[in-house]
Amino acid sequence: MRTTLLLLVLGVFPSIAEAKERVVHLLVALCDNRYQGIVKVPAGIGNGQEPRNNLYWGAGYGVRTHFDRAAEWVRVPCTKPSEAHILERAVWKHRDSAVYLVADAYDGRNIRQATEDLLRFSSGAGGSLVSVGGRSIAVGGGADLIGYVGHDGLMDFALDGRYPAQDGRKRETLILACISKRYFAPHVRNTGASPLLWTTGLMAPEAYTLKAALHGWVLHETGEAIRERAAQAYNTYQKCGITGSRRLFATGW
Repeated sequence: MRTTLLLLVLGVFPSIAEAKERVVHLLVALCDNRYQGIVKVPAGIGNGQEPRNNLYWGAGYGVRTHFDRAAEWVRVPCTKPSEAHILERAVWKHRDSAVYLVADAYDGRNIRQATEDLLRFSSGAGGSLVSVGGRSIAVGGGADLIGYVGHDGLMDFALDGRYPAQDGRKRETLILACISKRYFAPHVRNTGASPLLWTTGLMAPEAYTLKAALHGWVLHETGEAIRERAAQAYNTYQKCGITGSRRLFATGW
């Protein structure tokens, strides 16, 4: 008891060193000037068939680059994806916990597939295993948190299918795309997943917001605390004012 109290006073939280494995499966729809209804960006970062320099993957604030530079996340080797529409996969393990982040870069022309997969996985369907550093971890419907980064494709197309919950397991979603709460809410509700973080307005879905939110998730913080982390990070980089940044992000229904 005394040891626990001392750790809390010193700001050391035993829960971060948890042995229980948790997995984040992140779907990144590569920015694509040609195949997505976006405001055009420079050609070098807007080619959805080239991950290396893509705005949401290989650019300075893209997922792969930003997490490769993050001290608290360690890149680990993994098997290549077999799906043709996934152009690259990267996996990181959190340095101080048993949390894994599996990120898949979807060909920008396959944004519909990325959107459908987000909902399928959120419902518990599409579970599979990925070999990571000599061991297997569950992704897809087997993940604990299913995330999406990219353009909000539901602003351009409608989905025909429904994605009802497949089981009673608790899963969460994180959707960093423009106005994602409005467009994704009916679909996410049908999956049975809980929305950890999504947006109420236009935004730049760059990786600093994701990293801040995941820091709180690793620590088992509340949705409101994670929302605040996201807002603070977004304001730091976008200089949009903390009040507006807080309005941009939402948690729960």
